[in-house]
Amino acid sequence: MCMIRIDTDRLMIRPLRIEDLSAFHFYRSNPEVTKYQGFDVFTLKQAEAFINSQTDKEFANPGEWVQYGIENKETGVLIGDCAIRLGLTDNRLGEIGITISPKEQKKGYAKETLHAILDFLFGIDGFHRVTEIVDTENVASIQLLESLGFRREGHFVDNIFFKGAWGSEYQYAMLKSEWLHKKLSNRNS
Repeated sequence: MCMIRIDTDRLMIRPLRIEDLSAFHFYRSNPEVTKYQGFDVFTLKQAEAFINSQTDKEFANPGEWVQYGIENKETGVLIGDCAIRLGLTDNRLGEIGITISPKEQKKGYAKETLHAILDFLFGIDGFHRVTEIVDTENVASIQLLESLGFRREGHFVDNIFFKGAWGSEYQYAMLKSEWLHKKLSNRNS
């Protein structure tokens, strides 16, 4: 089984485990957290089933979303989760997503997590491109993606029937060459 673990200064990105249930349910049951997500509020039973559904998933299975926990290293507590999916027909392409607990937002954890995931993915030999789809009303996520250098390359108008209404989405993307250029520019400034 191909498990991943990514460490940052403050965080550990690692497989979800049943010990995460309470913290995971806390934020996944919050309507404000799920507002722009592709899922609705979780019951405790749904949260447990979701965590259990992730235990046999392996990184790098084409087309399959794999969810990882984001743990605060200092406290040992789950503060969010992130997902990675490699392209179904080309594993040099990937899509990512992230959810952070409302108690832990505005502390730079989302940016730190996405930075680490981009370093990980673009560190894979031959990996080429990462995308993320975001609701056009999700201003915080849009600002996060743009602050990391993602490019908005698509605007899909009323393309998804979502939680009882039509919604619009942006597609953002980053190429490995863009990520490496951004990192080099940051080092030189």
